[in-house]
Amino acid sequence: MANNNWQQFLIDQGIDLSEHANDFNDLSTQNSDARISALSEDGLIAVSGADALDFLQGQLTNDIKHISQAAQYTGYCTAKGRLLALFYAFTQNDVIYLQCPREIVPSIVKRLTMFVLRSKVRIEDVSDAWVSLGLTTTQASLTTTWPSATHAPQALLGGQLIRLPSVGNTQRARMLLPVADAILHCPSLHPQYCYSTPNHWEILEIQAATPQVYAATQEQFVPQMLNLDLLQAINFKKGCYTGQEIVARTHYLGKVKRRTWLAQLQLPPAAQQSQPKIGDQVLDQQQQEAGQIVRVATTGDQGNYWVLVQCRHEAKQAGEIYWQGVALSWCDMPYVIET
Repeated sequence: MANNNWQQFLIDQGIDLSEHANDFNDLSTQNSDARISALSEDGLIAVSGADALDFLQGQLTNDIKHISQAAQYTGYCTAKGRLLALFYAFTQNDVIYLQCPREIVPSIVKRLTMFVLRSKVRIEDVSDAWVSLGLTTTQASLTTTWPSATHAPQALLGGQLIRLPSVGNTQRARMLLPVADAILHCPSLHPQYCYSTPNHWEILEIQAATPQVYAATQEQFVPQMLNLDLLQAINFKKGCYTGQEIVARTHYLGKVKRRTWLAQLQLPPAAQQSQPKIGDQVLDQQQQEAGQIVRVATTGDQGNYWVLVQCRHEAKQAGEIYWQGVALSWCDMPYVIET
């Protein structure tokens, strides 16, 4: 019911919820570059109870005991060190929240619950009770109330406002609110912000080279393949957790042979009947597997896409990498990858 209330609120605001909606701008702010995106594909898991911290410490790649100081990216692996999920984690009122794609939340909740045993831990899917919003702006006047540090959380309007890494001169924050608070307070964000599609937010996430794990890519990646070590999403000193042996061995004993890179893909007219999808393979010049697409968003220009691509170093260095015969155009990364 809560989610239905939020959906109805968006419709009442004149927001097109269809899959192929274009940007929907409030007419009073259509010239503003400040945007708010309703991220309906985000899911949320709540972990509570006296043993919640200790339980998650034994499951996740990051040091969850630091979560009161800052929100964090953290991975959840199989025993073989393959990622089942990548969470953006934060805490509020002694509850730890794990954000990830809504499509994988039920399976992750089920799997985590299997390992609770006698621990005092409760794990719930609260995706329908909370709203995820993406805020973007280049206007410094709108960020004066934001946390000054990246990933710093701030209690706001009944939920959390968390500052994310900027993309160029675009400042970004993620706002997470209970549905009732979102319905109550979102109108007050006008006229500063205009509503925008989730695709606008997705492009910025890709340009920030922030990876994600979806149903199509579960168990495909060791955390370092998605640059989680470079995003401070792995703590190599915290002790044991599921998959830790493989992750630590990759770090200490071997050079990472695959990384995730930012690219653009411009399809010629003859190829525009196909669209790149998460999990699609990319090939090297010998038509051998070189990696796969991690994340993708259309730019709005026909046949033009931003993509994050996991790729073998040697293949990338040897020559062009292709998706269905179309060469990727590599772009500068927002953080350093040593090769």
